[in-house]
Amino acid sequence: MHLLFVCTGNTCRSPLAEAIARRMIADRGITDLTVGSAGTSAWADAPASDGALLVALEHGIDLGDHRSRPLAQELVSGAQLILTMGPHHLDRAEALGGTGRSWLLTDFSGGTPRPVSDPFGGDLDVYRATFVELEQAIGPVLDRIVADRSRSAH
Repeated sequence: MHLLFVCTGNTCRSPLAEAIARRMIADRGITDLTVGSAGTSAWADAPASDGALLVALEHGIDLGDHRSRPLAQELVSGAQLILTMGPHHLDRAEALGGTGRSWLLTDFSGGTPRPVSDPFGGDLDVYRATFVELEQAIGPVLDRIVADRSRSAH
């Protein structure tokens, strides 16, 4: 199964979400789940923002190799689950063929459906708050994926 996180520029929220999910997947020993990220208005090959890089490093995550990717139909078609940071990202994923597989991250995680805070242009405390917000949503997402697979296996 491939999980795709989507934000606007693919330099802040979605790369952080991808990195957090990768770590949680490894920590939980999940071997058949891959993860990626993209942006609805991303330039190709831009690095993660300085704030995202620094906050990730505070948590032992290196985003130095991250390069942004524009959301495209082939990325959408290659993902079994698409989790977006805001409603306009959801609309774009669905317009590219992701209907039925695309969700607002906070909705799929079981929380109140709302956009994930965009830290772009904010100070490090804003990035730290977004990191925590993402962590709190991604744990339940992985729980749901594992539970759904367990139910479908029986």
